[in-house]
Amino acid sequence: MNRSSFLLASASVAALTGTADAAQVVPGGTLLVERKKNFDEAAFNAKLGRPAKIRQMCEAIALKPVMWNNLKNSLNALEFGYGYPASGIATALAPHGPSSSYTYSDYVWEKYRIGEFFGIKDDDGKIITKNIWLKATAPYNTSADPDNEKSMYQDRSIEMLQRRGLVVMTCHTAVEEQSRAIVKKGFAPAGMTGTDVANDILTHLIPGSVVVPGMVATVAVLQARFHYTYLTLTF
Repeated sequence: MNRSSFLLASASVAALTGTADAAQVVPGGTLLVERKKNFDEAAFNAKLGRPAKIRQMCEAIALKPVMWNNLKNSLNALEFGYGYPASGIATALAPHGPSSSYTYSDYVWEKYRIGEFFGIKDDDGKIITKNIWLKATAPYNTSADPDNEKSMYQDRSIEMLQRRGLVVMTCHTAVEEQSRAIVKKGFAPAGMTGTDVANDILTHLIPGSVVVPGMVATVAVLQARFHYTYLTLTF
């Protein structure tokens, strides 16, 4: 069993049994401020530092879903307009603040009422109750016509963008701070502490999410270490 599978399996067992061992398998550790010994730097370097001809990072704070369309458009323009091979494009999403919720699984959205906590509503004004941006809407087919609106090249989902190379990160600091606010505002089950909630969230992220110590610091590391260009979307 590889390390990732072991961590996921251990976290699932700990969650079911309520054992203290859960603290040992929480990505980034269980402290408010992540320590270097708890940071999986090797995995971070492997995913974010893979060989690429061009690198782009998007920082997201306020939750503005149109961002997914921008990321899709960037990948399409780089590949089809500028001619970069898909394998040579490295893209990363650096969300924090409310945008951290993009990396939370439906389990987290439902248990802690994330939509209500952040005031996230759909076009009809109803509170969103799950991660509606996650699931792919098109089959993965690199031979598809990019002009076909139902092809993978026009699919704005997190899953499809990940299939196309997007690395989605989760801010450990944001999770820890939000978890304390979730408890304080009554969005957590009775008896849970901020640390309990943070541990639960960090072990129930969307597949492929990379936990980093702090997103504001990670932006600097990605620029200095791997020379990512910086994109921020404001509306």
